[in-house]
Amino acid sequence: MYRSSPPDSRKPETGIARRATLKANRDPMSNNKAILFEKRGRCGLVTLNRPRALNALSYPMIAQMEEHYVDWAGDADVYGVVLEAAPGRAFCSGGDLKALYEWRREGNTGAIFENYTSEYQHNWTLDRFIKPHVSLMDGFVFGGGVGISLYGTHKVAGENYRFAMPETAIGFFPDVGATWFLPRMPGRIGLYLALTGNRIDRADAYELGLLTHCIDAHEFDAIRAAMCEADPIDPVLDERHVDPGASALLQLREEIDRHFAGDSVEEILSSLEGATGPHAEWARETAVKMRRNSPLSLKVAYWQIRRSPSPALEDALELEGRIARHFLTGEEFYEGVRALLIDKDNSPKWSPSALEDISEEMVEAYFAPREEGAFKPINPFI
Repeated sequence: MYRSSPPDSRKPETGIARRATLKANRDPMSNNKAILFEKRGRCGLVTLNRPRALNALSYPMIAQMEEHYVDWAGDADVYGVVLEAAPGRAFCSGGDLKALYEWRREGNTGAIFENYTSEYQHNWTLDRFIKPHVSLMDGFVFGGGVGISLYGTHKVAGENYRFAMPETAIGFFPDVGATWFLPRMPGRIGLYLALTGNRIDRADAYELGLLTHCIDAHEFDAIRAAMCEADPIDPVLDERHVDPGASALLQLREEIDRHFAGDSVEEILSSLEGATGPHAEWARETAVKMRRNSPLSLKVAYWQIRRSPSPALEDALELEGRIARHFLTGEEFYEGVRALLIDKDNSPKWSPSALEDISEEMVEAYFAPREEGAFKPINPFI
């Protein structure tokens, strides 16, 4: 699940135009400290290597990943790719938001736009990548970390895996294809995850189709070795898969579907805050969490998930490029980053500060087409 459609079946040609930007003779190991690339045996290895920064994705990291994937797709010696992270708390916590904040202070909005369009382009490249792609994930997988791992063929979660799309807490919106994959979840669960930003574990993620396998992290070395030998990867993963247990999230499915069926964010909050019965405390805590998030982000995310259920991934990324540009030219996102990551006062001054002050016209503007800076994904393999 969560591959938008079968990629083009023909083998990518080695002479495609995008490869003209690559080095003719790349070293087997590229060791920019933030990200490592290696061709080992029949496998391309990508290792996120910023553990102290929770492997946050910088623009250079994304650009290098795009180049290597395009190169490896056309290399007959490469059987597939393994994506993993250096040991630590996170597989990938998302984008490098501190760097974007500094660019904003410097007035370098062009670089900020390029960062996001490059990220969305790489999401599409991964979806079109025709070779085995194994993401070995343990720890936090948030936001952009979802985008670099979800669209490959095999998604493997270790015992410490935690998924979240926390963008509404920083004045942004769920992106990297969330317009496509969140509405595909059962009932209102995708909307719940978008509006709360809550974390889920691998049992939840497996039941939601975000993962193909649950394999404890001590097995990752053996999986990597098998990929380097070009062993058929499905049996290698299948024999190591473990039952992740029952999904705590899906046990709340009835409650989530009932409360999040409202026709607006305000109706959802009213339902949660008026809840009675055995799950009343959960409902009230959920409402408290939502009210901490940006009102503008909540309203945009609500309509993002509700208005266009399950569009094609390509269309979803194009729409997200449009929404992102609106947020990136405003103040809400940067205020959220300031409060949570720069000053760390955890007191963002959202504007507007109340849901009732956000009109339908204000929300609709985020979805309106923009001729300037419009983003459209390109398949780099044709």
